[in-house]
Amino acid sequence: MALPALRRPPPALALLLLWVTGQAAPVAGLGLDPESELHIERRSVPTECPRAVRPGDFVRYHYVGSLRDGRRFDASYDRDSTFNAFVGKGQLISGMDQALVGMCVNERRFVTIPPKLAYGSEGVAGMIPPDSVLHFDVLLVDLWSPEDQVQIHTYFKPASCPRTVQVSDFVRYHCNGTFLDGTLFDSSHNRMKTYDTYVGIGWLIPGMDAGLLGMCVGERRVITIPPFLAYGEAGDGKDIPGQASLVFDVLLLDLHNPKDSISVENQVVPEGCERRSRSGDFMRYHYNGTLLDGSPFDSSYRRNRTFDTYVGQGYVIPGMDQGLLGMCIGERRRIVVPPHLGYGEEGRGNIPGSAVLVFDVQVVDFHNPSDSVNITSHYRPPDCSVRSQKGDFLKYHYNASLLDGTLLASTWNLGKTHNVVLGFGQVVLGVDMGLREMCVGERRTVVIPPHLGYGEAGVEIALVSWKNWLLHGAVAAGHLAVCPDPSAAPSPCCCLDLRSAGLGGAGQRRAGVRHRAAGAGGRAARGLHVRVDRRGVPQPLRGDRQGRRRGRPPGGVLRVHPRPGGQRQREAGSRI
Repeated sequence: MALPALRRPPPALALLLLWVTGQAAPVAGLGLDPESELHIERRSVPTECPRAVRPGDFVRYHYVGSLRDGRRFDASYDRDSTFNAFVGKGQLISGMDQALVGMCVNERRFVTIPPKLAYGSEGVAGMIPPDSVLHFDVLLVDLWSPEDQVQIHTYFKPASCPRTVQVSDFVRYHCNGTFLDGTLFDSSHNRMKTYDTYVGIGWLIPGMDAGLLGMCVGERRVITIPPFLAYGEAGDGKDIPGQASLVFDVLLLDLHNPKDSISVENQVVPEGCERRSRSGDFMRYHYNGTLLDGSPFDSSYRRNRTFDTYVGQGYVIPGMDQGLLGMCIGERRRIVVPPHLGYGEEGRGNIPGSAVLVFDVQVVDFHNPSDSVNITSHYRPPDCSVRSQKGDFLKYHYNASLLDGTLLASTWNLGKTHNVVLGFGQVVLGVDMGLREMCVGERRTVVIPPHLGYGEAGVEIALVSWKNWLLHGAVAAGHLAVCPDPSAAPSPCCCLDLRSAGLGGAGQRRAGVRHRAAGAGGRAARGLHVRVDRRGVPQPLRGDRQGRRRGRPPGGVLRVHPRPGGQRQREAGSRI
């Protein structure tokens, strides 16, 4: 706190002030006459004295007054109140006017005042006899001047200060309130609650209104306020006496203006942003939530789980509803939300009332409930006359990941293909849709929204990206195998009469179609296992009851599907 230094005294007071500021007390026998001379002894002097009493200053001090025989005639402590007066304006006895000059707050002096500088030959009836030498034990607790203004000393200021307090801003701050002598009269730290108020519109004492202007969030400053800019002559009626200078040690935690909207900062937008979030989208994102001073209040990372919600539909606070719009998958941004678009005056949980919120957000994925499967073909062979359809048997490789690149599964890692029959619920609906109309050798990326993927109970509520490589052609529903060339008949692969093989009659039997298909350079449908005896003759695999339960016909001719490029052949009642 920078306060005015002691000015050079006028000539008439020069000798007196040299005496006052001396370090050794005068002693008897060195020419001092208590009957005629003012005697000042500095018993306790503070290590720091930014300001000393000058004529014209207003002072508040405690004292004990006694006579030469030690009998006490008055004490401010008995009244539990300081003695308050201007110095050098005739409000004090002449000896006290002189004795207080040059004194520091918290300094203690023993003062001996001769009768001529006290009450003289008249004395004070019933209290001080005539021609009495008076002894005062004085402790200065406060001083100020009518010319004083608010004194501000900033002892910490953050490196980054994008905004400072202006008139009509709402602020949240901690402070310790003391008198000039260091006596604490209030502390928001002790209450564990900030002081929340508007600045510059009369909600605070004038000195505090002025002292908070220009502060940054995170700044610390000491604000010294003279009483005429604080609580004046009357005090506050409780803890603050009249005419008291006040010292506030302030830490600013938060500020906003009721006219503020959200602000978006520190955006990192990935390249190739094909789509931005809009109202009605369902979004998964990670975030760290802090107050404006950096104090954390929540984090999805600590829970190891994204926050999942609809955007623009009122499922989150209004500020986040606005701040999440227009984002790309993978984008990072900081969203600053004023309290009227956050949790308001009441706060929530460990979020205090009227708090500005800062969210550092990273979008993992988003989709709209109206979205369908998105298919991007990266490679399609020139010869693609046959495409996969419902009921076809497919073998393919894939990498499945979330939209942020997190790998979920890979057939490459397993070292084998994934084999399915389309349209029979063997994969999630989105994958089934993404595998339709695909050529052998084609490569494509399939983006599947959750409602066509694993839903809310599956892989969280994730958009899934499948990168598929179709390796083998389709084996159509109702057919046992695929042949290399339909023109190569008669082939054991192209036509198999179950009755002629001894497998019909009372019950259907499945035999070594896979064995025959492989022998002809083709392949059988998934799940068609081969059993042969020692002579290499195919053997029945399943009984009559098993066949009926699966809806298979008791006998007949089954046509098989040739390799791509050949003609599909199906016979009624041939479904297996």
